[in-house]
This record gives sequence, structure tokens and C-alpha cells, in this order.
Amino acid sequence: MRLKTILGTGVALAVFAGGAALAYAWRSEIAPTATPAPAGFDPKLVAEGKELALIGDCRTCHTAPAGRVFAGGLAMPTPFGTIYSTNITPDRETGIGSWSEAAFARAMREGVDREGRHLYPAFPYDHFTLTSSQDIRALYAYFMTREPISAKAPANKLAFPINIRLVLAGWKLLFFSQKQLQPDPTRDEQWNRGRYLVEGLGHCGACHTPRNPFGAEDKSHAFEGGEVEGWRAYALGKASEASIPWTADALESYLAEGYHPDHGVARGPMAAVTENLSQVPRQELAAMAAYLASLEPAISSPSKPAAVASPPLPQSAGFQIATPPAPSDSGARLYANACASCHDSGRTLRLGAVPLRLSTAVSGEGPENLMTLILNGIPAANNGAAPIMPGFGDAMADEQIISLARYLRRDIAARSDWPSLEASLRQARVARTVSRAR
Repeated sequence: MRLKTILGTGVALAVFAGGAALAYAWRSEIAPTATPAPAGFDPKLVAEGKELALIGDCRTCHTAPAGRVFAGGLAMPTPFGTIYSTNITPDRETGIGSWSEAAFARAMREGVDREGRHLYPAFPYDHFTLTSSQDIRALYAYFMTREPISAKAPANKLAFPINIRLVLAGWKLLFFSQKQLQPDPTRDEQWNRGRYLVEGLGHCGACHTPRNPFGAEDKSHAFEGGEVEGWRAYALGKASEASIPWTADALESYLAEGYHPDHGVARGPMAAVTENLSQVPRQELAAMAAYLASLEPAISSPSKPAAVASPPLPQSAGFQIATPPAPSDSGARLYANACASCHDSGRTLRLGAVPLRLSTAVSGEGPENLMTLILNGIPAANNGAAPIMPGFGDAMADEQIISLARYLRRDIAARSDWPSLEASLRQARVARTVSRAR
């Protein structure tokens, strides 16, 4: 009798717990509305929304390669499978044309779409939840005044049980909280604005913070570096491995121009970020830079690291060239022949190249970015003058790339060898093949 009572109680508790979990996970649909007329929005509000969308990098994630802007369909690989970005144009059938401002705000603040489905945190609502009501209104006005595009995103390719959206309610219970940032009275207005943009719409921590096995940011190691699309998002602040500490001026210039002579060129996903930010008012970038710089350890005046001897360049006298003796180390020879003419030329960015002793790709924690850079180079920018670099993926054999990377790490950066060069190169080769096949 006692056993039956215990079992009955256990079943009742399980049913109650399951019901409570389902009640917590279930979200109601917000009724569809008529698509607002673009003329009904204040042009000033639309302009504000455009700037905020650039800060949020919305165009990058919601535009597939060769696709229409904001029409979605971009494949985003995750450790749990592939998620495809959605259409955020005001198309009624495949986009958000039937969404009210309240539905849009719920997606931004709570990670729940109009139909009541939980959204995957590849859409960084854990950052967007910090966005003010006024800024959400401006973003809504901007997106609702875009051209409607009919484009249905492919179905996500996720493993069980991640493919069940109700599971996301449990993830949110563990790792997500709705909150608003309160201004820090000990800081000035610029710093507080920068924190709001960096922690919120800018969602910098989404890439620059490591993630736990469940895909959530490890807030105890905020801004200590992360992995994104095969690239290393470098640590910011006290954990930064930059040879020269970042200053507010350097950060502002880097965000606006996509490069800085003491730190190098934005590459990989960061290149798209700086391309968007280049169109944002400079005072917003200055605010973001002020906040990010405050994460750095206090410094009196940044000093450049001591120069490291590089293989001598050929000496020219008209058409007569005196070639110095070739270095004995194979990596040094490759550097002298393929790299030194730009990186040791003394010409600064944008027409020259950053000295590699300053590059975090060479001095950083892992070789992932360096391998990708050597293979693919830095392509020409879509608009305006910007640094470029040829890729050597077809010109150099694997053993040559490994030799060059070891030389750069040991002799240029004066750091201990990376233990994972071969594995990183293999991964970079695979990623390059996949990218070319798209």
C-alpha cells in the first residue's frame, strides 16, 4: 500500500511538473495585423531605425550570399546544426508584414515570434532585450518601410531534441533574463551610451565571449574571446592579446575604417561589422569605443613593442638589384619572398600593411585566423579604398604554410609555438572548399 502511495505521488508530481513546464513554455499567438503603409512612418524615425539596424548588423545575418537584402536564408552553422536566418522584409507571407509593433518588440525582447514560437538564440535576443522601446519603434519603422520580398527561408537542420522549439523555453529558463540597463551614475553620458550599444544592439559579446556546452555565453568570462564561423573573435579588454593595448581613439578608427595601423585589418565576420559601422554617425562609434576601451587595463601611454629583425629586403639602384643572401630557414625565406615587401615596407595602412609583430593573428591564442588569412588573403572592399592581401592557398603547399606560420610565431611574434598548426590548417582548407562551393 505504501509503495502504491509513493508511486502515485511520484506520477502526480511528474504530471504536475510536466504541466508547469508546458505552461511556462507555451506562448500565445499575436494576431496578424494589416501591413502598415510606409508613408505612415515619420521619416526621422525611419532614419534612426536605419542607423540602429547598421549597429545591430541586421543586414549581414538576414541576407544570403547573392540574395536580396533582409530577405533571409543565410546559413548559420552552429554546434547543434544549421540555422537559416529569416525574412525580415514586410512581405506578408514570408516576412514580417503581418507583425504589429508589439509582435516585433516581443521577438526582440523575449525571443518569441508572432505565432508564439520560441526563437533560437542565433538571433541574439539575449542582447536585443536591452533595447529601449523608442529604439524598437525606430527599428520597426525602418523594416516596415523596406521593399517587401517574397522569400521563404529553408528549414533549419538541427538534431533532436534541439529541433523542438519548446526545448528553448528550458534554455531561456537557465540562461536568459529580460532586463534593462540602468545608467551608471559614476560614468559620463558617452560611456553609458557606449555600454548600451555594445551590450545591446551591437551584441559584441555574442562573438567575443566564449560559450558553454549549451551554446550560451559564459558571462563569467565576458569578452575573453570566442569562436565564430571558423574565426577566432579576439579577446577584448584585460584578456586582449594585442601587442599594443587598444585605446578609445584606436577602437573608434578601427570601427569606422575597418583597420588600424597598430592592430591590422578587420577580417572574416568582423569585416561585415565594420562595413556597416562605417555608415553610422561617428559619435555613436566614439561612444562604443569609449566603453570598450574602459575594459582595457589602465595604461599611462601605450608603447610599441620592440622591432623584431626580419629578413633584409633587396636593395635597389635603378634597374640593378642587389639581392641579399637567402635566409637558411624555409619559413624565413617564404616570408622574405611573399610577405616582407608589404609588411616590412614602412608603408602604413591603407596602401601598406601592418607589421606582423603587431598582428593579433600572429601573437594570439590560436592559429585559426592566421591559417585562414594565409589561405584566402583579404579581398578588395566593396566600396572605397581599403587594405588588400593576396591569398596563398593555391600557391603554397601545406608544409610551406606550416613553415611560414612557425616562423611568424617564433621569430616575428617572439611567442612559443602553437601546438595545433596542422589541425588548424586542415580545418581552414575544408572551410575554404565549402566557401568556394557556395
